[in-house]
Amino acid sequence: MAFRFRWIPFLATLVLVAIGVSAGRWQDGRAAQKLALEARLAAGNAAAPLVLGAAPVAAAGVEFRRVRLQGEWVAGWPLYLDNRPHAGKPGFYLLMPLRLAGSDMHVLVARGWLPRDMADRNKLPSYATPAGQVVVEGIARLAPGHVMQLGEAPRLAPGAIVQNADAAAVATATGWKFQPLLVEQTTPDGTAATGEALQRDWPAPAMGADKHKAYAFQWYALAAMAGLFFVFTGLRKSGKR
Repeated sequence: MAFRFRWIPFLATLVLVAIGVSAGRWQDGRAAQKLALEARLAAGNAAAPLVLGAAPVAAAGVEFRRVRLQGEWVAGWPLYLDNRPHAGKPGFYLLMPLRLAGSDMHVLVARGWLPRDMADRNKLPSYATPAGQVVVEGIARLAPGHVMQLGEAPRLAPGAIVQNADAAAVATATGWKFQPLLVEQTTPDGTAATGEALQRDWPAPAMGADKHKAYAFQWYALAAMAGLFFVFTGLRKSGKR
């Protein structure tokens, strides 16, 4: 049975194979990134907490590391990140600056999750803020996560309910020095009232390396099927002829 070569199907096959291989390689790369992130998370959790001081740090170098802070809460500058559900309930992430001991450097800390009053959406929940020097441990993150912003973002101000905020934005609004990261607090504040109000089971970063591997397999399979289909149809047409 002779093979009949045809240019148009051949070129179409080349396009499909190129798309399949390219997309498969991209998904393989995404899987590798997720596996590297999993390794960083595991290493960060296993390492001793990194003490953050007045010297600025590179955010990317400490992301996902356990960190320790010592200083005082700036209780007059809370921010409430809206649309942060927890266990199926609407609520806020409470952000608050912590001024590091013996310096003018601040760290933006996500202190925990607070429920929203559905009867009065502008009513803010109550919580306690320890006075004086405190020691806080948590996980360093680049930002608290971004949600869709409808319309113009409101100006950052003490007690504002906002969709998004990060250390750079708070530094601009206050004029204070901030480390270029956010810390998700994991340790309790040491008071029963605060412990009951603030929830700190932070969502883990989405990994999904296996999902990307599965997508890569599908793309490679598409490329292989395109090549086999070209060969098969060429042989079949030639045989009929």
